Amino acid sequence: MSVYAFNPLIDPRWSEFVHGHPRASIFHTTGWLEALRRTYGYVPMGYTTSAPGELLTNGIVLCRISSWLTGPRMVSLPFSDHCEPLFEHRENYEEIICSLQRTLQAEKLRYIELRPRSAVRPAEAWIETAETFCFHALDLRPALKELFLQLQKDCIQRKIRRAEREGLFYETGRSNVLLKNFYDLLLLTRRRHKLPPQPMKWFRNLIACLGDRIEIHLASKGGQPVASLLTLHHGHTLVYKYGCSDENFHNLGGMPFLFWKVIERAKKQGFQEFDLGRSDADNTGLITFKDRLAARRSNLTYLRYSDVHKRRVVTGHGADIARRVFGLMPNGLLSVAGKLLYRHVG
Repeated sequence: MSVYAFNPLIDPRWSEFVHGHPRASIFHTTGWLEALRRTYGYVPMGYTTSAPGELLTNGIVLCRISSWLTGPRMVSLPFSDHCEPLFEHRENYEEIICSLQRTLQAEKLRYIELRPRSAVRPAEAWIETAETFCFHALDLRPALKELFLQLQKDCIQRKIRRAEREGLFYETGRSNVLLKNFYDLLLLTRRRHKLPPQPMKWFRNLIACLGDRIEIHLASKGGQPVASLLTLHHGHTLVYKYGCSDENFHNLGGMPFLFWKVIERAKKQGFQEFDLGRSDADNTGLITFKDRLAARRSNLTYLRYSDVHKRRVVTGHGADIARRVFGLMPNGLLSVAGKLLYRHVG
């Protein structure tokens, strides 16, 4: 069985394949891939057992990351919570995995990482577990009233009602004003977590490349932005990708209010699932919040093959030092740090 490489940004078969595949997500789309290319210079590459000129029946898409800081590697896909290998027959999947192993050795990559949403993994012994996250998805098919009653009463339902009494204003769109308000809140949130924000260029490129498949949601009080979400959508699935808030207004219930407004809107638009994304296993606060939205919890396990001679011992010491440094940076310098560093992360 032969394996063929193709450029999903050029080959028109990929868009058609993704549009019709039931397990494809927003992260498979050419819009997401083009935003990655424009912002970080990542080169996407697809692998399939379908010969050139034939209809695509399967495929894995990855991005090449060339970095002097973190080393050369391939990831499916950078900054994507998950990216399911799209196959109907396991033998096709196994064949491409073997081909990727040869690519890793020939190009002297540090590793190749897959981020499947499903728990299915290839049989090859050289595939190892990289990281495991907590993943949440909310079934939107029940009636809106039932969805509200499923929400945790004290921490979610009560805060939504508090926000409504406070007169929080909800708006959504992709305007420059909404983007600026979102980014200002993102900077506050990332500073609170002692991390640099993603570059503004990333969000501008997402809007340019995804069009009406991306929305910014904003809650404000008397013209003052208090919380914001950024969502994406593909097929019947709405995806929560970024959230941020001003902690000075947390008592108003802005985040529960926003999530509920997004759920209401999603129901009207006919979405069947609200993908709430991944959470670090030790982020108990975020995991608990998603649990209280009555979302279904599961594990999201990333798979990796790395050359044994290029493996590094990773500790939290360097990350702790970096967080302390980021926490001391002024806003302008923190934004510059994000612009410089994120392309090395992927």
